[in-house]
Amino acid sequence: MDWIRELFGVGKPIIAMCHLHALPGDPQFDPVQGLSWLVRQARDDLRALQEGGVDAVMFSNEHSLPYLTRVEPITTACMARVIGQLLSEIRVPFGVNVLWDPLATIDLAVATGARFVREIFTGAYASDFGVWNTDCGAAVRHQHRLHAAGVRLLFNILPEAAVYLGHRDLGDIARSTVFNARPDALCVSGLTAGRAAAVDALQVVKAAVPGVPVFANTGLNLSNVQATLAVADGAVVGSYFKQDGVTWNDVDPQRVQSLMDAVKEIRHE
Repeated sequence: MDWIRELFGVGKPIIAMCHLHALPGDPQFDPVQGLSWLVRQARDDLRALQEGGVDAVMFSNEHSLPYLTRVEPITTACMARVIGQLLSEIRVPFGVNVLWDPLATIDLAVATGARFVREIFTGAYASDFGVWNTDCGAAVRHQHRLHAAGVRLLFNILPEAAVYLGHRDLGDIARSTVFNARPDALCVSGLTAGRAAAVDALQVVKAAVPGVPVFANTGLNLSNVQATLAVADGAVVGSYFKQDGVTWNDVDPQRVQSLMDAVKEIRHE
């Protein structure tokens, strides 16, 4: 658990999502506005998140729908450009997530200096993206081949829009993931972005692997923050911080401030 406080400077950190708009190669990319507009949008969201007091940010290509499990090189390259242009303005620890490609995510972390990543590293699923397989051994070997052992790996073991192929107990999944893959933390998600991770699911995972940090990966808000952080070791927050709580909107500074004020009270800061 020590690495959490060492990296984020607090216990129960809130990692805020900085969702990049559609990139070149994505169906919704706007070539008229181009990448310069995309950088400006990311800068505005980053500023609002940091001024609201979040503990970290994580950049992802949230608008790259429908997602690929092996992204095209242009996606990683453009994300690196955007983050690179913002590096001098990032004041908190940051991570990256290239949806949903573990190798590309690690590549992006190395290219930008990200301190942590979140990905689907383990499991096989029936998903909205087809039959979804992973190769954790290849991903971890890729990490070490790039001399990126210091990049913390957050494993999402209940991925969005997917279910495991085969019936497995959630506690057993957590235990075998920790035994076989040695993640730095486990993330527990709801069905989609903005849908809360069930508190009872968080409790099952915490009980199964008490020595491993467990993050609520989706759906944290003012109504459930106290119950969630009573169990979870931190949370990833995207949709709640947006205008009207809608994933695709811009960040709302007031919503950031209100949730972070509640979190700080829970942490007794």
